Amino acid sequence: MSTIVVQKFGGTSVGSVERIQHVASRVISEVENGHKVVVVVSAMGKTTDELLTLANAINPHPSKRDMDMLLTTGEQITISLLAMALQVRGHEAVSLTGWQAGIRTEPVHGNARITHIETDLLKSHLNAGKIVIVAGFQGITATNEITTLGRGGSDTTAVALAAALSAEKCDIYTDVTGVFTTDPRFVKGARKLAAIAYDEMLELANLGAGVLHPRAVEFAKNYGVQLVVRSSMEEEEGTIIEEEVSMEKNLVVRGIAFEDQITRITVCSLPNELHTLSTIFTTLAQHSLNVDIIIQTSMDKDTTNISFSVKTVDVKDTIEVLEQHQSRLGFTAIEQESGLAKVSIVGSGMVSNPGVAAEMFQVLATEGIHVKMVSTSEIKVSTVVDVAEMVRAVEALHVAFKLGEESVERVLS
Repeated sequence: MSTIVVQKFGGTSVGSVERIQHVASRVISEVENGHKVVVVVSAMGKTTDELLTLANAINPHPSKRDMDMLLTTGEQITISLLAMALQVRGHEAVSLTGWQAGIRTEPVHGNARITHIETDLLKSHLNAGKIVIVAGFQGITATNEITTLGRGGSDTTAVALAAALSAEKCDIYTDVTGVFTTDPRFVKGARKLAAIAYDEMLELANLGAGVLHPRAVEFAKNYGVQLVVRSSMEEEEGTIIEEEVSMEKNLVVRGIAFEDQITRITVCSLPNELHTLSTIFTTLAQHSLNVDIIIQTSMDKDTTNISFSVKTVDVKDTIEVLEQHQSRLGFTAIEQESGLAKVSIVGSGMVSNPGVAAEMFQVLATEGIHVKMVSTSEIKVSTVVDVAEMVRAVEALHVAFKLGEESVERVLS
């Protein structure tokens, strides 16, 4: 009995007619290996950015509902073209939007989560011998509202489909050859990992490593989906994301993630009461606003300041929500500092190796890099620094934690 394989191709992989034809060859190769194939694709190249530009030219503050209606058209172009490319080469293929594929989401525009997938139609097409091509990044609510899953959401679509269909594996084809110790576009010494644990990959994805969408890793971990990140253009082994990865004990840190466009917001002179923290962050959560690193500073016995980091794109909405609830929250002012970046080290070996955070801070201090905020977990330490210092911080930490070619090759040998 044929097993199911899910393949996902990102925007650069389908960015031209030639690349779509190359993707068709990849798909056909998997079919010829005896598999039933589901293909998930993103919008072509810069299509999503072009649609955003069009929207902003019409209305600088469009509704999230209509943005979802607009942006989902990008993936529909790709699915139809890929279906045509397969059909002209003699293979039966059917293109499906997210909602046609049975992907149901929560009622949130712009960043919805998948609630469940109705697989009857998908299985019917697969059993009929068809290649199924699904538009990534999109779904539909119980009231038939079209939604999107956030940037990078096609990864989530692919892994969720793999889980729902009990697929043998899910291959994420992208413009890099795998998961690297850090972004090789910025750090020359970055090296590809043969394997990385779900938890480590999830932290890296959440902290800015753009190779995989965090929710995709969550799905893979929760449902035991075999996940492989590999190049769509090069015939090369990729990186396996799995539950356990054997490693040398001396490689405590496995990767470094970083992202710019971070802003620190400080809410000043809040009441110094037991429920202040829960009230302010519940208010933000009710408006689907995510905060990251949180610091509370008591000014005196009656008042406290709370600082937290957000993505710069969310600053306007965050401040508007806080100001709408100022009388209830009881603060006197809001301050903000932009031009920041987050730099994070990640590694499951940190659990049993004390002093990793101290070493990180020492490296940054030696480089003269001022740390503005800190957050830790069992397997990561995140710092907020000036964006001008971001790459230098990453390079110094990459060297300090021996993530270069020699140490990585030792781990993989």
